[in-house]
Amino acid sequence: MSEDMMRGAQTLVETCARVRSSENVLIVCDHPMMEIAEAVARVAREREADVVIAIMDPRGTDAGEPPLPIAEAMRASDVVFTPVSISITHSDAVHSACASGTRIVAMTGFTKRMMMSGGMTADFPRVRPIVAAVAGAFSDGSTLRLTTPGGTDLTVDISQRHGVAKTCIVEPGDFSPVPDIEAAVAPVEGSAEGVIVADASIPYLGIGVLSEPVTFKVSEGMIVSAQGGEPAKKLLAAWESQGDPWVYNVAEVGVGLNPESTLTGEMLEDEGVWGTVHIGTGTNVTLGGKIRAASHYDLLMFAATVTIDGSVILRDGELVGWDEELRAAGLL
Repeated sequence: MSEDMMRGAQTLVETCARVRSSENVLIVCDHPMMEIAEAVARVAREREADVVIAIMDPRGTDAGEPPLPIAEAMRASDVVFTPVSISITHSDAVHSACASGTRIVAMTGFTKRMMMSGGMTADFPRVRPIVAAVAGAFSDGSTLRLTTPGGTDLTVDISQRHGVAKTCIVEPGDFSPVPDIEAAVAPVEGSAEGVIVADASIPYLGIGVLSEPVTFKVSEGMIVSAQGGEPAKKLLAAWESQGDPWVYNVAEVGVGLNPESTLTGEMLEDEGVWGTVHIGTGTNVTLGGKIRAASHYDLLMFAATVTIDGSVILRDGELVGWDEELRAAGLL
């Protein structure tokens, strides 16, 4: 393995999970991700952790459940890394493991490139206060409105919902996708109304970076239509095949806050791109919501403006009101 790849594994083990001597570390992977899993295991063993690699077949859909023996092992572990090709992040297994105090580093679709460049090179501790501040604004708010020059105009109720700070540094009972630095919130079910126009990326189902926008109409918290060429057709076909009405649920509003990420079509890279906003669909139980659906897909957009209870926190993709935090992070 290259030195750059091992440096990425070192960041995952030492910075993101802060693995300590004698901790039980479980690496859940599927067959296409073995090389990534072995790199993480090598660094964790150097930290004198007790390391187990559990290999499974790729799941059928994003938000699919791992096999029961792996789910039970996740609950019994101090730290879990999940280099898998199909996401298990929004699963009951992850929700249950976090409830037991496990620290989970989600690594869906990780590639060698991601180990060596892009979002993984960010200074996670330095950006952490900014993520916490934006998540705090979500926690304190009641009504969120999202607009973009591309045509998005969506209003959701976030009252009584806690913002989630995904900082790429995990505490006990926490999960964070890496290198997806973001602040997110799960809207109250049934509250979303308006239009979503994804014009950046839909990093699922082989869609990736968009060459044309995809427009979704939303009513009573659910996506009721989608238009926009092949990407819309792929999404609608996937949702229909899953046979679950909750896959159309507007599950999440997330703001990307990784200054080193760029759009590549890779899910965990794209969703962290600084100043982008994504709308998650389907499952939201791991974000503080009530819905367990057959999938969780995200719809990304550029140049978003986010208003909470009349106050702008993001304007045209730039944060508003956190100059001190931005200056401390070297971003202003």
